[in-house]
This record gives sequence, structure tokens and C-alpha cells, in this order.
Amino acid sequence: MKHLGTVTLETPRLILRKYTLEDSESMFRNWANDDEVSRFLTWPTHKSVQDSREIISMWINEYNNEKSYMWCIELKEVHEPIGGISVVHLSEEISSAEIGYSIGKAYWHQGITSEALSAIMDFLFNQVGVNRIEAKHDSNNPNSGKVMMSCGLKYEGTRLMADRNNSGICDVVLYGLIARDYTPTI
Repeated sequence: MKHLGTVTLETPRLILRKYTLEDSESMFRNWANDDEVSRFLTWPTHKSVQDSREIISMWINEYNNEKSYMWCIELKEVHEPIGGISVVHLSEEISSAEIGYSIGKAYWHQGITSEALSAIMDFLFNQVGVNRIEAKHDSNNPNSGKVMMSCGLKYEGTRLMADRNNSGICDVVLYGLIARDYTPTI
């Protein structure tokens, strides 16, 4: 793999970029403070803008590492962050990246997350040179799986009672794709 870190990517509706401390209020307001958004995620709902500021500050420090891939999803139309997408696990051994994402409820069911994921997949396969991209979701959150499938990830199985998130212990649905089978969706 040729690590490039979090570079700015652009799609028709989005700018995928590094977070800045100025994004703290938008992050808190648009998605991180919403229990419904974080219901199936592993990080706790933010209780204050300071919570968002602290996590963004930590991420900013991680941008010095070229193996760090954490994008703020900025919707061009509103000129502010509406979600995030990142490589949550990177394996050098098998050249794979696991992707995780969250987006504000006001932006659900508009194809925005699929647009972001497609851009990230294209970047990781074609510029970083990963061989495998994978993602997973709680079986009670099938809409997340629809995003994965719309971007070409293939269902690989369900692990029963295999993870814990804000809803408790859950079944995990796994999706993956290897480079030789990748066809861009954007």
C-alpha cells in the first residue's frame, strides 16, 4: 500500500476533507448529539460541543500519521459538516481497510453516504492500493447495509452476538470487496 493520509476528495455534492476545530459545533448539532444516529454505533452520543471538540482535536493530531484516514463529510449545498467517514481498521498484513461512517438524520435516504463511501473506496483501491475493503453493521440497521451494497460491497455473512454497540450486544452483518472485483460506482 502507498499511504497518502486523509486527502481532500470531491464528489458532485460533497467535499470529503480533514476535520478542523471549527467543525465542532456543526458535528455536535448535525449528528453527534443525536441518540438515533449513534444508536447502532460504538461511540457514545456527545453531550456537549466540548465532546465534539475533544474528539476532533484527537483526530487532528492523528492526521500527522499517513496511515490515518478520517474524513469530514461536508455537503456543498449547506457548506458545513453533516457526517463523517473513516478507515476504522487498517491491516497492513492483508492490505485491507474497514470503513465506518455516520451521518446526520436530516441527510438519511438521500444517497449522500453512498456517494461518500464510493469516493473513499475509489481512493483506497486506486490510489492507496488496498486489496480489500470491508464494512459491517448491526443486523437491526439494514439501511447501513443498503449503503454498502449500493457501493458494490458483497454480503459475506452474519456473526451472531459478535459485537457491542449503544444498543447492546448485536449480530454483525459483514460486507467486503477485493480490488480485482471492484467497479467504480461514481
